[in-house]
Amino acid sequence: MPKVLVVDDHHLIISGTLNMLMHQYPDMEVFIAKTAEDALYEIEKNHQENSLFDLIICDLSIPERTGKIVHIDTGIKLIKNLLNKYPTQNVMVQSSYAKALVRIKYEIDEHQAGFVIADKGISEQDILNRVNLAIQGGTHTKDIKTGLELKPEWLEVLSLAFDERLQDKVIAEKMHLHERTVRA
Repeated sequence: MPKVLVVDDHHLIISGTLNMLMHQYPDMEVFIAKTAEDALYEIEKNHQENSLFDLIICDLSIPERTGKIVHIDTGIKLIKNLLNKYPTQNVMVQSSYAKALVRIKYEIDEHQAGFVIADKGISEQDILNRVNLAIQGGTHTKDIKTGLELKPEWLEVLSLAFDERLQDKVIAEKMHLHERTVRA
C-alpha cells in the first residue's frame, strides 16, 4: 500500500490532489501537512519508525508554521532540507512557482531518488503520470531553467519603485519590510 505525504496549505488543492490520488490508487495511505513544520514532523515521525513515504508531494508556496505568512522560500528551504537529509526519499514538487527551484538545482541534480516537478496548471493525467514516475524513482526536472530567476518580492519592489514611483520608505511600509531590505 503506497504511503504519500501531501504538503500544501490550500484546502481546494489538497482536496483535488486527494481525489485524484484516491481514484488512481484506492489503497493509498495519504497524510496531509499544511505547513513546513507539520511536514517535517510527519517525515521525522515516519523516519523514526524506519518508514519513508513512497512519495512526498509538496507545494513551494507554504507557511513555515500555522499563522505565518506563505512564502516560496519556505518551500524551497523545506525541499532543500529533504534532499540533504533524506537522499532516498522520492519527491514531487507540485507548484505554480517551479521555476524558483533553480536556486537549489545542484541539490536536485545530486538527489539519489525520484524527483519530479509538476506545474499546477498541467492536466490531471499528466500529474498522475508524474506521480507514477516519482514513486518509481524517476526524474522530471526540465521545468527548471538555468537562466536568471527573480524572486516575486524583488519584482514587486521594482514595480512599486519604477511603475508607481514610490520611495524606499513607502515601499518598505507597504510590503512590511525594513527599509534596508528594500534598498538591498
